[in-house]
Parts: sequence; C-alpha cells; structure tokens
Amino acid sequence: MFSTVLDCAGRELVLDKPRICGIVNVTMDSFSDGGRFVDPSAAIEHALQLVAEGADLLDIGAESTRPGASAIGAAEQIARVVPVIEAVAARSSLPISIDTSDPQVMCAALAAGAGMINDVRALRAEGALEAAAASTAVVCLMHMQGEPRIMQDSPYYDDVVGEVHRFLSDRVLACQFSGIDKKRIVIDPGFGFGKTLEHNLLLLAQLERFTEIAPVMAGLSRKSMIASLTGQKSVDQRIHGSVAAALIAVQRGAAIVRVHDVSATRDALLVWQGVAAVPTAARKSKASNPGLWDDD
Repeated sequence: MFSTVLDCAGRELVLDKPRICGIVNVTMDSFSDGGRFVDPSAAIEHALQLVAEGADLLDIGAESTRPGASAIGAAEQIARVVPVIEAVAARSSLPISIDTSDPQVMCAALAAGAGMINDVRALRAEGALEAAAASTAVVCLMHMQGEPRIMQDSPYYDDVVGEVHRFLSDRVLACQFSGIDKKRIVIDPGFGFGKTLEHNLLLLAQLERFTEIAPVMAGLSRKSMIASLTGQKSVDQRIHGSVAAALIAVQRGAAIVRVHDVSATRDALLVWQGVAAVPTAARKSKASNPGLWDDD
C-alpha cells in the first residue's frame, strides 16, 4: 500500500478522495491558454481563482511542453515562476508543484515555496534526480516518448501499456536508489506525450495497472485526444470531454487529476463521490432508501 498523505515540503495532500490539480501556465505558447497568464499578476490571480474553485494542488510552469514546443532556458523559467510561487504560497495553504525538467528551476521553485516537482522527463535530465533527492519534495514522474518538439511525429509501441508501465517502474526504482522515499513518488502515464489516440485510450482503459506502482496523476485536460473524440477543435470547447475523461480516470484509480477547468471537474467528482458513498445494498432497492428518490 502507498501512503495516503503526500508531504509536499510541509504542505499535506491527503489522498483520501480524488484530488484536483489546477494548471497555471506562465507561458507564451501553451496549447490551452498561451500568453494569457504570462504576466505575474495575471498568473497569481488565476492561481487564486483555481483555489477558490476547489483545487487541492496547483501546478505552475513556465515552459510549454505541447507538441512542437521549443525549450526555455532556466533563467527565464525562474524569472517567470518564482514571483508567482512566492505570491501564491503567501496567500494560500495549498501545496504547489513546479512543472519543469530543469534542476536549477526545481531548486529555485522549491526555495520559493513549491513542495512538489512535476517532471515530464521523469528526472532524467542531468542533475534532476540529485536535486529532487536533496529536497523534501514529492516528485511526479511522467512518461514521454521522445521530446516535445517531435514527440507526436510518429509515436510507436509494441505494447504501450506494458512499455509505459515498465518505464515508470524503472524510474521509481531509480528514485529509490537515489534516496527518494517511495512515499514521495507519484506517477503519470503521460497522455498525449508521444502517443496516438489509440495509445491514449488504451492507457486510460487500463489505468488501474499503474496504481500498482504508485499513486497516479492523470492529465487529460483539453488535450488533442479530446478534440479527436468530440470534434471540438477549439480548446475552450473541450471542457465537457475533459471532465468526462477526468471522471473515467478517477473511476480507474487515479488519485489526482490535473485539469484546467477546476470548477467543472469538482462538480462532476462530487456527484460521483455521492453515488459511490451509497451503500451497495441500498443501490439495489429503491424501497430500501426512499430518501434517495425524493425527486422522482
């Protein structure tokens, strides 16, 4: 069994129910909201709005990892995220995650108040594993085939679920050998990161397999797979599909869902939790609990 409490450098995230991670992109070229929150004051305001809407965790990043994205240097990432993290940490008690693969950015963000590292490269950059091990932060290890610039050119797997499972298992072991307690580790199968629609659907359908390794964070929000399934090409029109995907992920064992639309996701999960809380026997008989049917 895994720990039901993630200690994010002194800020706890209790995994007693599905938790919502709100996305704050301090970037110029994010696929969903590129440029809207690059100004620190706008990013801070957005982060606090996500807190008000019911986020349990905030993930703040300054480098887009959308398909075709270019790399951003450590100095620029730090200049973008540190003021936001400092301000949000001072005004909210929620755990804060830094979305980066750069060890310099990790260290600066942790010093500013972050307590979690969300790394699309699973701490494979030079110095990243050491930086995480030297901290008390939780780490989220994500699978990505290739690099953001080319990852969607021609993704291929013989067995996507098996290969992603093995990769994440190996990265967890690498972390443990480096001194990172397993209680500090979360994994993410990396939906959309070097995967076709079929790959993404297979991973989602078999998400429970990954819960054998560590608590799972699933990030499906507004991604191209939602557009492919719904026909909604505009990211702003992908909310309903994204909420459905988050709910399916939770039903298949995800401990955390990383989303843009916190309020809508929160409402959907509350309804699901309400139904899940009804005793099994009561679900079988309308007569056994008539109060559940007052609106009939």
